[in-house]
Amino acid sequence: MNIQQNADRIRTTHVGSLPRPRALLDLMKDGNSGTVFDIELRSAVADIVRRQAECGIDILTDGEQSKPGFFSYIGERLEGFEPRPGAGGNKFAAEVAAFPEYYEQYFKRAMLGGSVVSSVPLVCTGPIRYKGHARIQRDIANLKAALSDYPNCTAFMPAVAPSGVGSNEYYKTDEEFFHALGAALRTEYQAIIEAGFLLQIDDPFLSENFAEPALTPAQQHARAAVFVEAINDALRGIPPDRVRLHTCYGINEGPRIHEAALSEVAPYMLQVNAGAYSFEAANPRHEHEYHLWENVKLPEGKVIIPGVITHAGNIVEHPELIAERLTRFAKLVGKENVLAGTDCGFSSQATYTTEVHPTVIWAKFGALSEGARLASNRLWH
Repeated sequence: MNIQQNADRIRTTHVGSLPRPRALLDLMKDGNSGTVFDIELRSAVADIVRRQAECGIDILTDGEQSKPGFFSYIGERLEGFEPRPGAGGNKFAAEVAAFPEYYEQYFKRAMLGGSVVSSVPLVCTGPIRYKGHARIQRDIANLKAALSDYPNCTAFMPAVAPSGVGSNEYYKTDEEFFHALGAALRTEYQAIIEAGFLLQIDDPFLSENFAEPALTPAQQHARAAVFVEAINDALRGIPPDRVRLHTCYGINEGPRIHEAALSEVAPYMLQVNAGAYSFEAANPRHEHEYHLWENVKLPEGKVIIPGVITHAGNIVEHPELIAERLTRFAKLVGKENVLAGTDCGFSSQATYTTEVHPTVIWAKFGALSEGARLASNRLWH
């Protein structure tokens, strides 16, 4: 049996990132190192674990408190990269072009929000090697310490997919580049597994790939295949039921009309050697896509983690709606194969002002737990 499957109720989880406390952000802004930073970080992780547990989150994490961003953190953990402003291009060019007035205001608000570090794209200019041993062991130790008061909670730890780490100027082909990344990131993946946590692979780039206007459909499919191959190579020997994959669409509040359909992403998502798959489903542009599972068979023993609350708005979803969303999925793939999740993380960058206010995040988590309870009562009792 997949250890991520439900036994007698729908369990709750989320994608990972949560707001960092101001004191930690101030230290991170000045450089995230030193004894004072380590003490503040450990305190932040203890508090964020406590808050998740109190809200009824069953499968929780450290809130990515140590990371400046869900993928930019990797600059601290891999050799072979250099920051290069402007190298990443505009991944949301189609959205911005369609709604320039909206995004002009949106990006101004985002800048005022105050990210503690600039998210400068990384470019590979030399051999890739893992150098983050001390940092990943610190994160593991902090999460283990925080969990000591919550023995009934399961923990996961996110790590970025090979597709999320910069661009290539060193390796002969992108395929060689992604596999080199996977080989290096494997060290982090194995450390998380050996610590006894579930490993979450964060790969929003898999979904974004199918909305990339610079690629033909054939190129999109070829690139997605390489992404999956690189992940699976990095996961070789790791039991799939210890792994979950998260993919989403990367932007927060906005029109979001230039996003791929889940029907394009799902065939590749399901090829990843994971026991569970997390994807957006509360986003109004994608909520209807639960119908996909009427025709796509979830592989035996696999689990889905649909987002049933969104990370992109300050309205707290009603528990009855959350229960309805969960019941839809359960009727299609089996109640043992559905976890209650979120569309994406609530603070993918370390910032003073998150898209959703922290007090609202905790209210959303409370609603998530209540909605899962309601759905469980209907499905099991």
